Amino acid sequence: MEAIQSGKVAKVVVWRLDRLGRTAKGLTALFEELAQKRVNLMSLRDGIDLHTAAGRLMANVLASVAQYETEVRAERVRAGQHFARKNGVTWGGSKKGWRWKVTDDQAAAVSEMKKAGKKIVQIARVTGLSRLTIYRLLES
Repeated sequence: MEAIQSGKVAKVVVWRLDRLGRTAKGLTALFEELAQKRVNLMSLRDGIDLHTAAGRLMANVLASVAQYETEVRAERVRAGQHFARKNGVTWGGSKKGWRWKVTDDQAAAVSEMKKAGKKIVQIARVTGLSRLTIYRLLES
């Protein structure tokens, strides 16, 4: 956007218009801003060129469709979450009363490997501990 504002860009090329924005309002505002700066927008997949009346019409229609798809997707997610909650499914967190136990051998291995310059990811693979657990061990 800085390059557009400073006049360094003559054309913006995107694969699909819905990759550029999610709301019709945001996309149409962008179209207007590009027009004011005399910057053309081309969508390769959608065949849109904002320098033509037909291209502007199609861009606005597709902007509305992109917003519609986003809203429908959100409705589906909410419906799926509602159904899952209704059936007792929960996500996030641990089971109550369950705690990850770190053995003394694992804690020693973490400390030794870190001193040897091993990366956290490598330590996690070798010890079977999560990266978060390793960070917590190293902080204590």
